[in-house]
Amino acid sequence: MMSSETLVLVAKRLEGEVALITGGASGIGESTTRLFVKHGAKILVADIQDELGHSLCKELGTPETISYIHCDVTSESDIEKAVNMAVSKYGKLDIMFNNAGIGGEPDEKVIASGIDNFKKVFDVNVFGAFLGAKHAARVMIPAKKGCILFMSSIVSKICMGLPHAYTTSKHAVVGMTQSLAVELGEYGIRVNCISPYAVITSMFHKTTGILDKKKGEEVAKAAAVLKGTLLEANDVANAALFLASADAKYLNGVNLPVDGGYCLSNQTLKDYFITSC
Repeated sequence: MMSSETLVLVAKRLEGEVALITGGASGIGESTTRLFVKHGAKILVADIQDELGHSLCKELGTPETISYIHCDVTSESDIEKAVNMAVSKYGKLDIMFNNAGIGGEPDEKVIASGIDNFKKVFDVNVFGAFLGAKHAARVMIPAKKGCILFMSSIVSKICMGLPHAYTTSKHAVVGMTQSLAVELGEYGIRVNCISPYAVITSMFHKTTGILDKKKGEEVAKAAAVLKGTLLEANDVANAALFLASADAKYLNGVNLPVDGGYCLSNQTLKDYFITSC
């Protein structure tokens, strides 16, 4: 019979691993940071929300186990410094979670859309993620191992009427995942992404215009295919934990939906039959 101490050790799926999480100070990134720490990883949180980042690190551990760095993912020098800091502070980089992202401004019709918003969304969601992968690969290739994760969205699988810039950027992230999975697989580096259904975070509120959390939860539950439960940030963090762990050692180039089967159902047709019958 195993002791309680042994059981705790077995339960830590990232023991000894080093992870860099962009956008790790809030939302899904914060939940992932908390979960990875719980599972034994040393974490570098990279974000532009300095107060939140420092507070989270102070709460979760010591500088020997978790640190924060200010990082604008659209700046290559910031990304390079973050990766270098992870390696210099913790000796290596095993997991790069390119989680930082924005929804952009509420959409107008395509002919009225401004180009500045479109470029900004792509700079953060696509270019920023590419820079993260580039500099993670720089240190992972010599080690011949590593895990690179991207945050996509269910809009990469089904159109939900969300802003064109956001939807298009998440499709691009899936394409980048697949392309890099083939190249970096030769070095033992796995590259995957996660596509969640609606999670009630600050980005959800801004993108949808639904500012009340309870109302957002009601909308998400009503539209969901899987009834009786609500997708939360920690559920997405658990998907990241799985993909980053040895349990997913042969998963590469995967776009993992965490959507309760939403992308399998034609909601428009469903609504038509409900209202017509």
